Amino acid sequence: MANDTYIDQSAHVSAGAKIGAGTKVWINTQIRENTSIGDNCIISKDVYIDAGVSIGNRCKIQNSVSVYQGVTIEDDVFVGPNVSFTNDKVPRAFNSEWSIIPTLVKQGASLGANSTVICGITLGEYCMVAAGSVVTKDVEPYSLVMGNPAVHYCYIDKMGNKVDD
Repeated sequence: MANDTYIDQSAHVSAGAKIGAGTKVWINTQIRENTSIGDNCIISKDVYIDAGVSIGNRCKIQNSVSVYQGVTIEDDVFVGPNVSFTNDKVPRAFNSEWSIIPTLVKQGASLGANSTVICGITLGEYCMVAAGSVVTKDVEPYSLVMGNPAVHYCYIDKMGNKVDD
């Protein structure tokens, strides 16, 4: 870890985690082994980052988010409060042979508060997921999706502004 990285004393960070320069890890966060977090990220209060997760540079992971094994988050991604990721399409407590299904969140994507991302999909570059949406399929780059299940609403520019179709 770089010496300008801040880790709150209440956080639990595995010795096997890599955390980049300028990253801040806040209260009650847990970061597991073999995790990679880039430079200048904010990992907010009560966040759980599972083993083997990769998070790029300049990401903001807001309060109470759980990022489970199999999720890859590229650079400049915003993950709003209470976003839920999954990594198993058919969860059963008694299935000892389940396998992780990967999810990819591409550069610049923004996930609104309380949205849910079902595993096995890709969220395209600079897409935006509206708060409370349930994402069940791939999201196109520069697309705003909303609802349950989330559907395309409009295209947006890099800053999130609606563009004319």
